[in-house]
Amino acid sequence: MKPISREVFRTYDIRGVMDKDFDEEWVERLGRACGQYFLERGSKTAVVGHDCRHSSPGYAKALTRGLNGTGVSVITIGQVSTPAFYWAVTKQETHAGVMITASHNPSEYNGFKVWQGISTIHSDEIQDVFELMDKGEFPVGEGTVRHEDVLDKYVAELSADVTLARPVKVVVDGGNGTGGLLTADALRKAGAEVVCLFCEPDGDFPNHHPDPVVEKNMVALQEAVLKEKADIGVGLDGDCDRIGVVTEKGELLFGDQLVAIYARDILTAFPGASIIGEVKCSHLMYDDIRAHGGDAVMWKTGHSLIKARMREIGAKFAGEMSGHMFFADRYYGFDDATYAALRMVEILSKSDKPMSEQLNWPKTWSTPEIRVDCPESMKERVVGKAVKYFSSKFDAIDIDGVRAVFPDGWGLIRASNTQPVLVLRFEAETPERLEEIRSMFEEKLKTWIAEG
Repeated sequence: MKPISREVFRTYDIRGVMDKDFDEEWVERLGRACGQYFLERGSKTAVVGHDCRHSSPGYAKALTRGLNGTGVSVITIGQVSTPAFYWAVTKQETHAGVMITASHNPSEYNGFKVWQGISTIHSDEIQDVFELMDKGEFPVGEGTVRHEDVLDKYVAELSADVTLARPVKVVVDGGNGTGGLLTADALRKAGAEVVCLFCEPDGDFPNHHPDPVVEKNMVALQEAVLKEKADIGVGLDGDCDRIGVVTEKGELLFGDQLVAIYARDILTAFPGASIIGEVKCSHLMYDDIRAHGGDAVMWKTGHSLIKARMREIGAKFAGEMSGHMFFADRYYGFDDATYAALRMVEILSKSDKPMSEQLNWPKTWSTPEIRVDCPESMKERVVGKAVKYFSSKFDAIDIDGVRAVFPDGWGLIRASNTQPVLVLRFEAETPERLEEIRSMFEEKLKTWIAEG
């Protein structure tokens, strides 16, 4: 069995490289640890789903064996998107389950998202699973296994929730992940005209990396939207919990722009509602939410952290730069790119403006996410130095790394929750000021990384 390393137990999931960090014996032991975790919290049945990675079906079987060995019964749902897994756990009312996926990571990765109670576990809860797995004193029992197909019911419910005011033509780039075909199916059932691009699941992700908020991954979608004269393009990540959107002009919209568009629509039905963004989002997004009568809330990056904050304050919607969109107005509050695609197409169908004219923000200059390699063992130390420095000299927000706020812009540095990198982003009123802010951050960062 592979060693049990704490490093793969991350902030809101368990993630590593197959055959290096995991093998099936390791996964079976993880299943026993999850079984113990579930039983201690009153859950005797768990749902198990998996994505299309080559190792995922075998891992699902091993995980099921481990769960069964503790006395936890398992409902297997096969190859599904992560949101379809969330939906299945919610509908089954099992309050427990494990989704086997590494989301948008390269094909050699795999991972596990653990659901207990009302959502996926995160932070200290994931470390609790590590401690149980490392200790290895598991209960013994004999759970049962049964299979249930959920995708038809899931697609039917989602498509029935939206109403298109006019026909909309959509290109769906599935990224060869688990969500392309079912998202296309849901959009067609809702009345949209759909063109599929890379919708067939393939764990090698042969056409492009399945991360729809990185422009180089969306080139084929941008070209297809223009060629097909489509109204909108939708890109999905590997497990379909994140969305990217391309306008009819072939322009890729950032996640904070999508949040503002969704928020405007939701605020017409729920005036004054709380809308959550994360620390990488533009100040223009927060201004837009407030301008449309909403309570704009900044929070930490991370799907589990966002969902927990939504429940705490009763927010109707939240979104991240990475394309996680969380609807709690007419939906269950979890991140679902299939549902987000349906909602965006519905918004577009009700508008007399094309996708490219949905926002009227003033012009600013900004960077996408900038990722700087940094060993896991150094990330928090480097970020700690950044928090101390920028908080002492500027107005700063330190809920997740540090966001230094200037009269004419802002800069951010935070530690990634999923990779050995630091994440930076910058925005300013002029390109010259953007470069000044970015240079200040990057020069300091070089020094801090060199110091170790």
